[in-house]
Amino acid sequence: MRRVASGIMALAAVVAAGACASATPREPAPRKAEYLVFYADGKQHQAEAAVERAGGSTYSAETKLGYLLAGGSGAGFEEAVGADPSIVGVSPDRQIGFATARPATSGTSSSGRFPDEQSFTKTRGEPLAGRQWDMRMIGADRANAKAPGTKKVLVGVIDTGVDGKHPDIAPNFNRELSRNFVTDRPKDDKGETLDGPCEAADCKDPVDADDDGHGTHVASTIASPINGIGIAGVAPGVQIVNLRAGQDSGFFFLKPSLDALTYAGDIGVDVVNMSYYVDPWLFNCAANKADSKKEQLEQRAIITGMQRALDYARQKGVTLISALGNGSTDLGHPTVDKQSPGYPKGDEKTRQVDNSCVNVPAESKGVISVSSVGPSGRKAIYSDYGEEQTDVAAPGGDALDGEGIKVTRTILAAAPERVLRAAGRIDAKGEPKGADVVKDCENGVCSYYQYLEGTSMASPHAAGVAAILISRFGEPGRGGVELAPATTEELLFKTATPKACPTPRQYVYKSFGQSETHACDGGESDNGFYGHGIVNAWKAATVER
Repeated sequence: MRRVASGIMALAAVVAAGACASATPREPAPRKAEYLVFYADGKQHQAEAAVERAGGSTYSAETKLGYLLAGGSGAGFEEAVGADPSIVGVSPDRQIGFATARPATSGTSSSGRFPDEQSFTKTRGEPLAGRQWDMRMIGADRANAKAPGTKKVLVGVIDTGVDGKHPDIAPNFNRELSRNFVTDRPKDDKGETLDGPCEAADCKDPVDADDDGHGTHVASTIASPINGIGIAGVAPGVQIVNLRAGQDSGFFFLKPSLDALTYAGDIGVDVVNMSYYVDPWLFNCAANKADSKKEQLEQRAIITGMQRALDYARQKGVTLISALGNGSTDLGHPTVDKQSPGYPKGDEKTRQVDNSCVNVPAESKGVISVSSVGPSGRKAIYSDYGEEQTDVAAPGGDALDGEGIKVTRTILAAAPERVLRAAGRIDAKGEPKGADVVKDCENGVCSYYQYLEGTSMASPHAAGVAAILISRFGEPGRGGVELAPATTEELLFKTATPKACPTPRQYVYKSFGQSETHACDGGESDNGFYGHGIVNAWKAATVER
């Protein structure tokens, strides 16, 4: 039986009881729809009573984060539970979120292929190092030799999974600590294809699998090792822990995100990278008049639940790093949201929003949010921005940063071969079909890499620099070493290369005969485009406290 990833011990007990009662196989009784019911501090029993009064059942309680996993039926269940003063938010336990990456193939030429560079910077290092303009921009190519990071530092990748068998990830992949918190869903709530057919018999992929490719790209940017294969990551000596919270399709459930953050805190992870936003609401508003009571309760649950999980992880020593988003939006002055609720597809509506509405986790407290720059150092055209929201910037790629479109202006990192085959990016002989995919064969081992752009690609650069800092200044602790997140943040900002707003501040992007204007506010030391500056791995490797 397929089911979403959630606390389902009660269901397991029901199925087991049925098996004992009769030797004849039968379908278990249908279970009520599941909800995450967040309660105020000290109000667990009142919340359980509210669920019961609404005709529901409490399946389990997560006391670390203060919520119940409850079952309920009927159109008014959420409103009925949410009316109790002990309740601060109610969300269906369903898919909410989407990875913040843009396929590099979004700007193909008429031939279906990207115009490619004919030559690359000749440099020492890994075979494909010449293609890594991003690493040269932040000095990671030099930092690799001086401060590659230590295996005592654990970097958690909360994403769609990590291909732990990829030749350029495997040496730094910690399979023992990695976890998959999701179960693949072939179809969405409307019966449309979501993840597609399950690869595993129980629809739960192993901890070293990534059927989307997004999480593998992120992990590679952070910590591909120096092993004579492909590329090197920002911190090639640290360990990667897969904390899978995303579906194959790139969407995320709320509960797996909470589970991943809680687990990261419990096992001593030092940094987590979150290259996704929690949805179905691009902007989560606690009391938007355009939303129904049910919709308001869901958004409050997202805001409250994620903040509790983030606080829990941070208090346990986890530095939290997030992609800012790819909506070309000033997050300090949002006006219209046309993308929410984004799941299932087709439920979107247009509503007015303001700065009281937040993008989660990018605008959650305690999170370091990262904007994206292209090869020239300008803010990428797609990158969100905002004086209050942008903490640092990092290379995320921008195919439009210059004349024409060039895939090599985006970010190259590891890609799962199976994903590339499924997407038709390599042929039957294993050869790339376009310039967006690179094949590298060394010593009889072949591996694949893909160009992608997005704040999803910027965020792991910052996570890698944070890992270097923790490797250098951390003290012995859980998982290996520890460095207070506030200290890591302070050092990350201190070592960033300051970059002022453009002149004029109203920067005009021009592409395909159209123009788009983004306004940059703030001074050189902290502004809406670049925050405290572009992260700098070399400074992180050499700075003194």
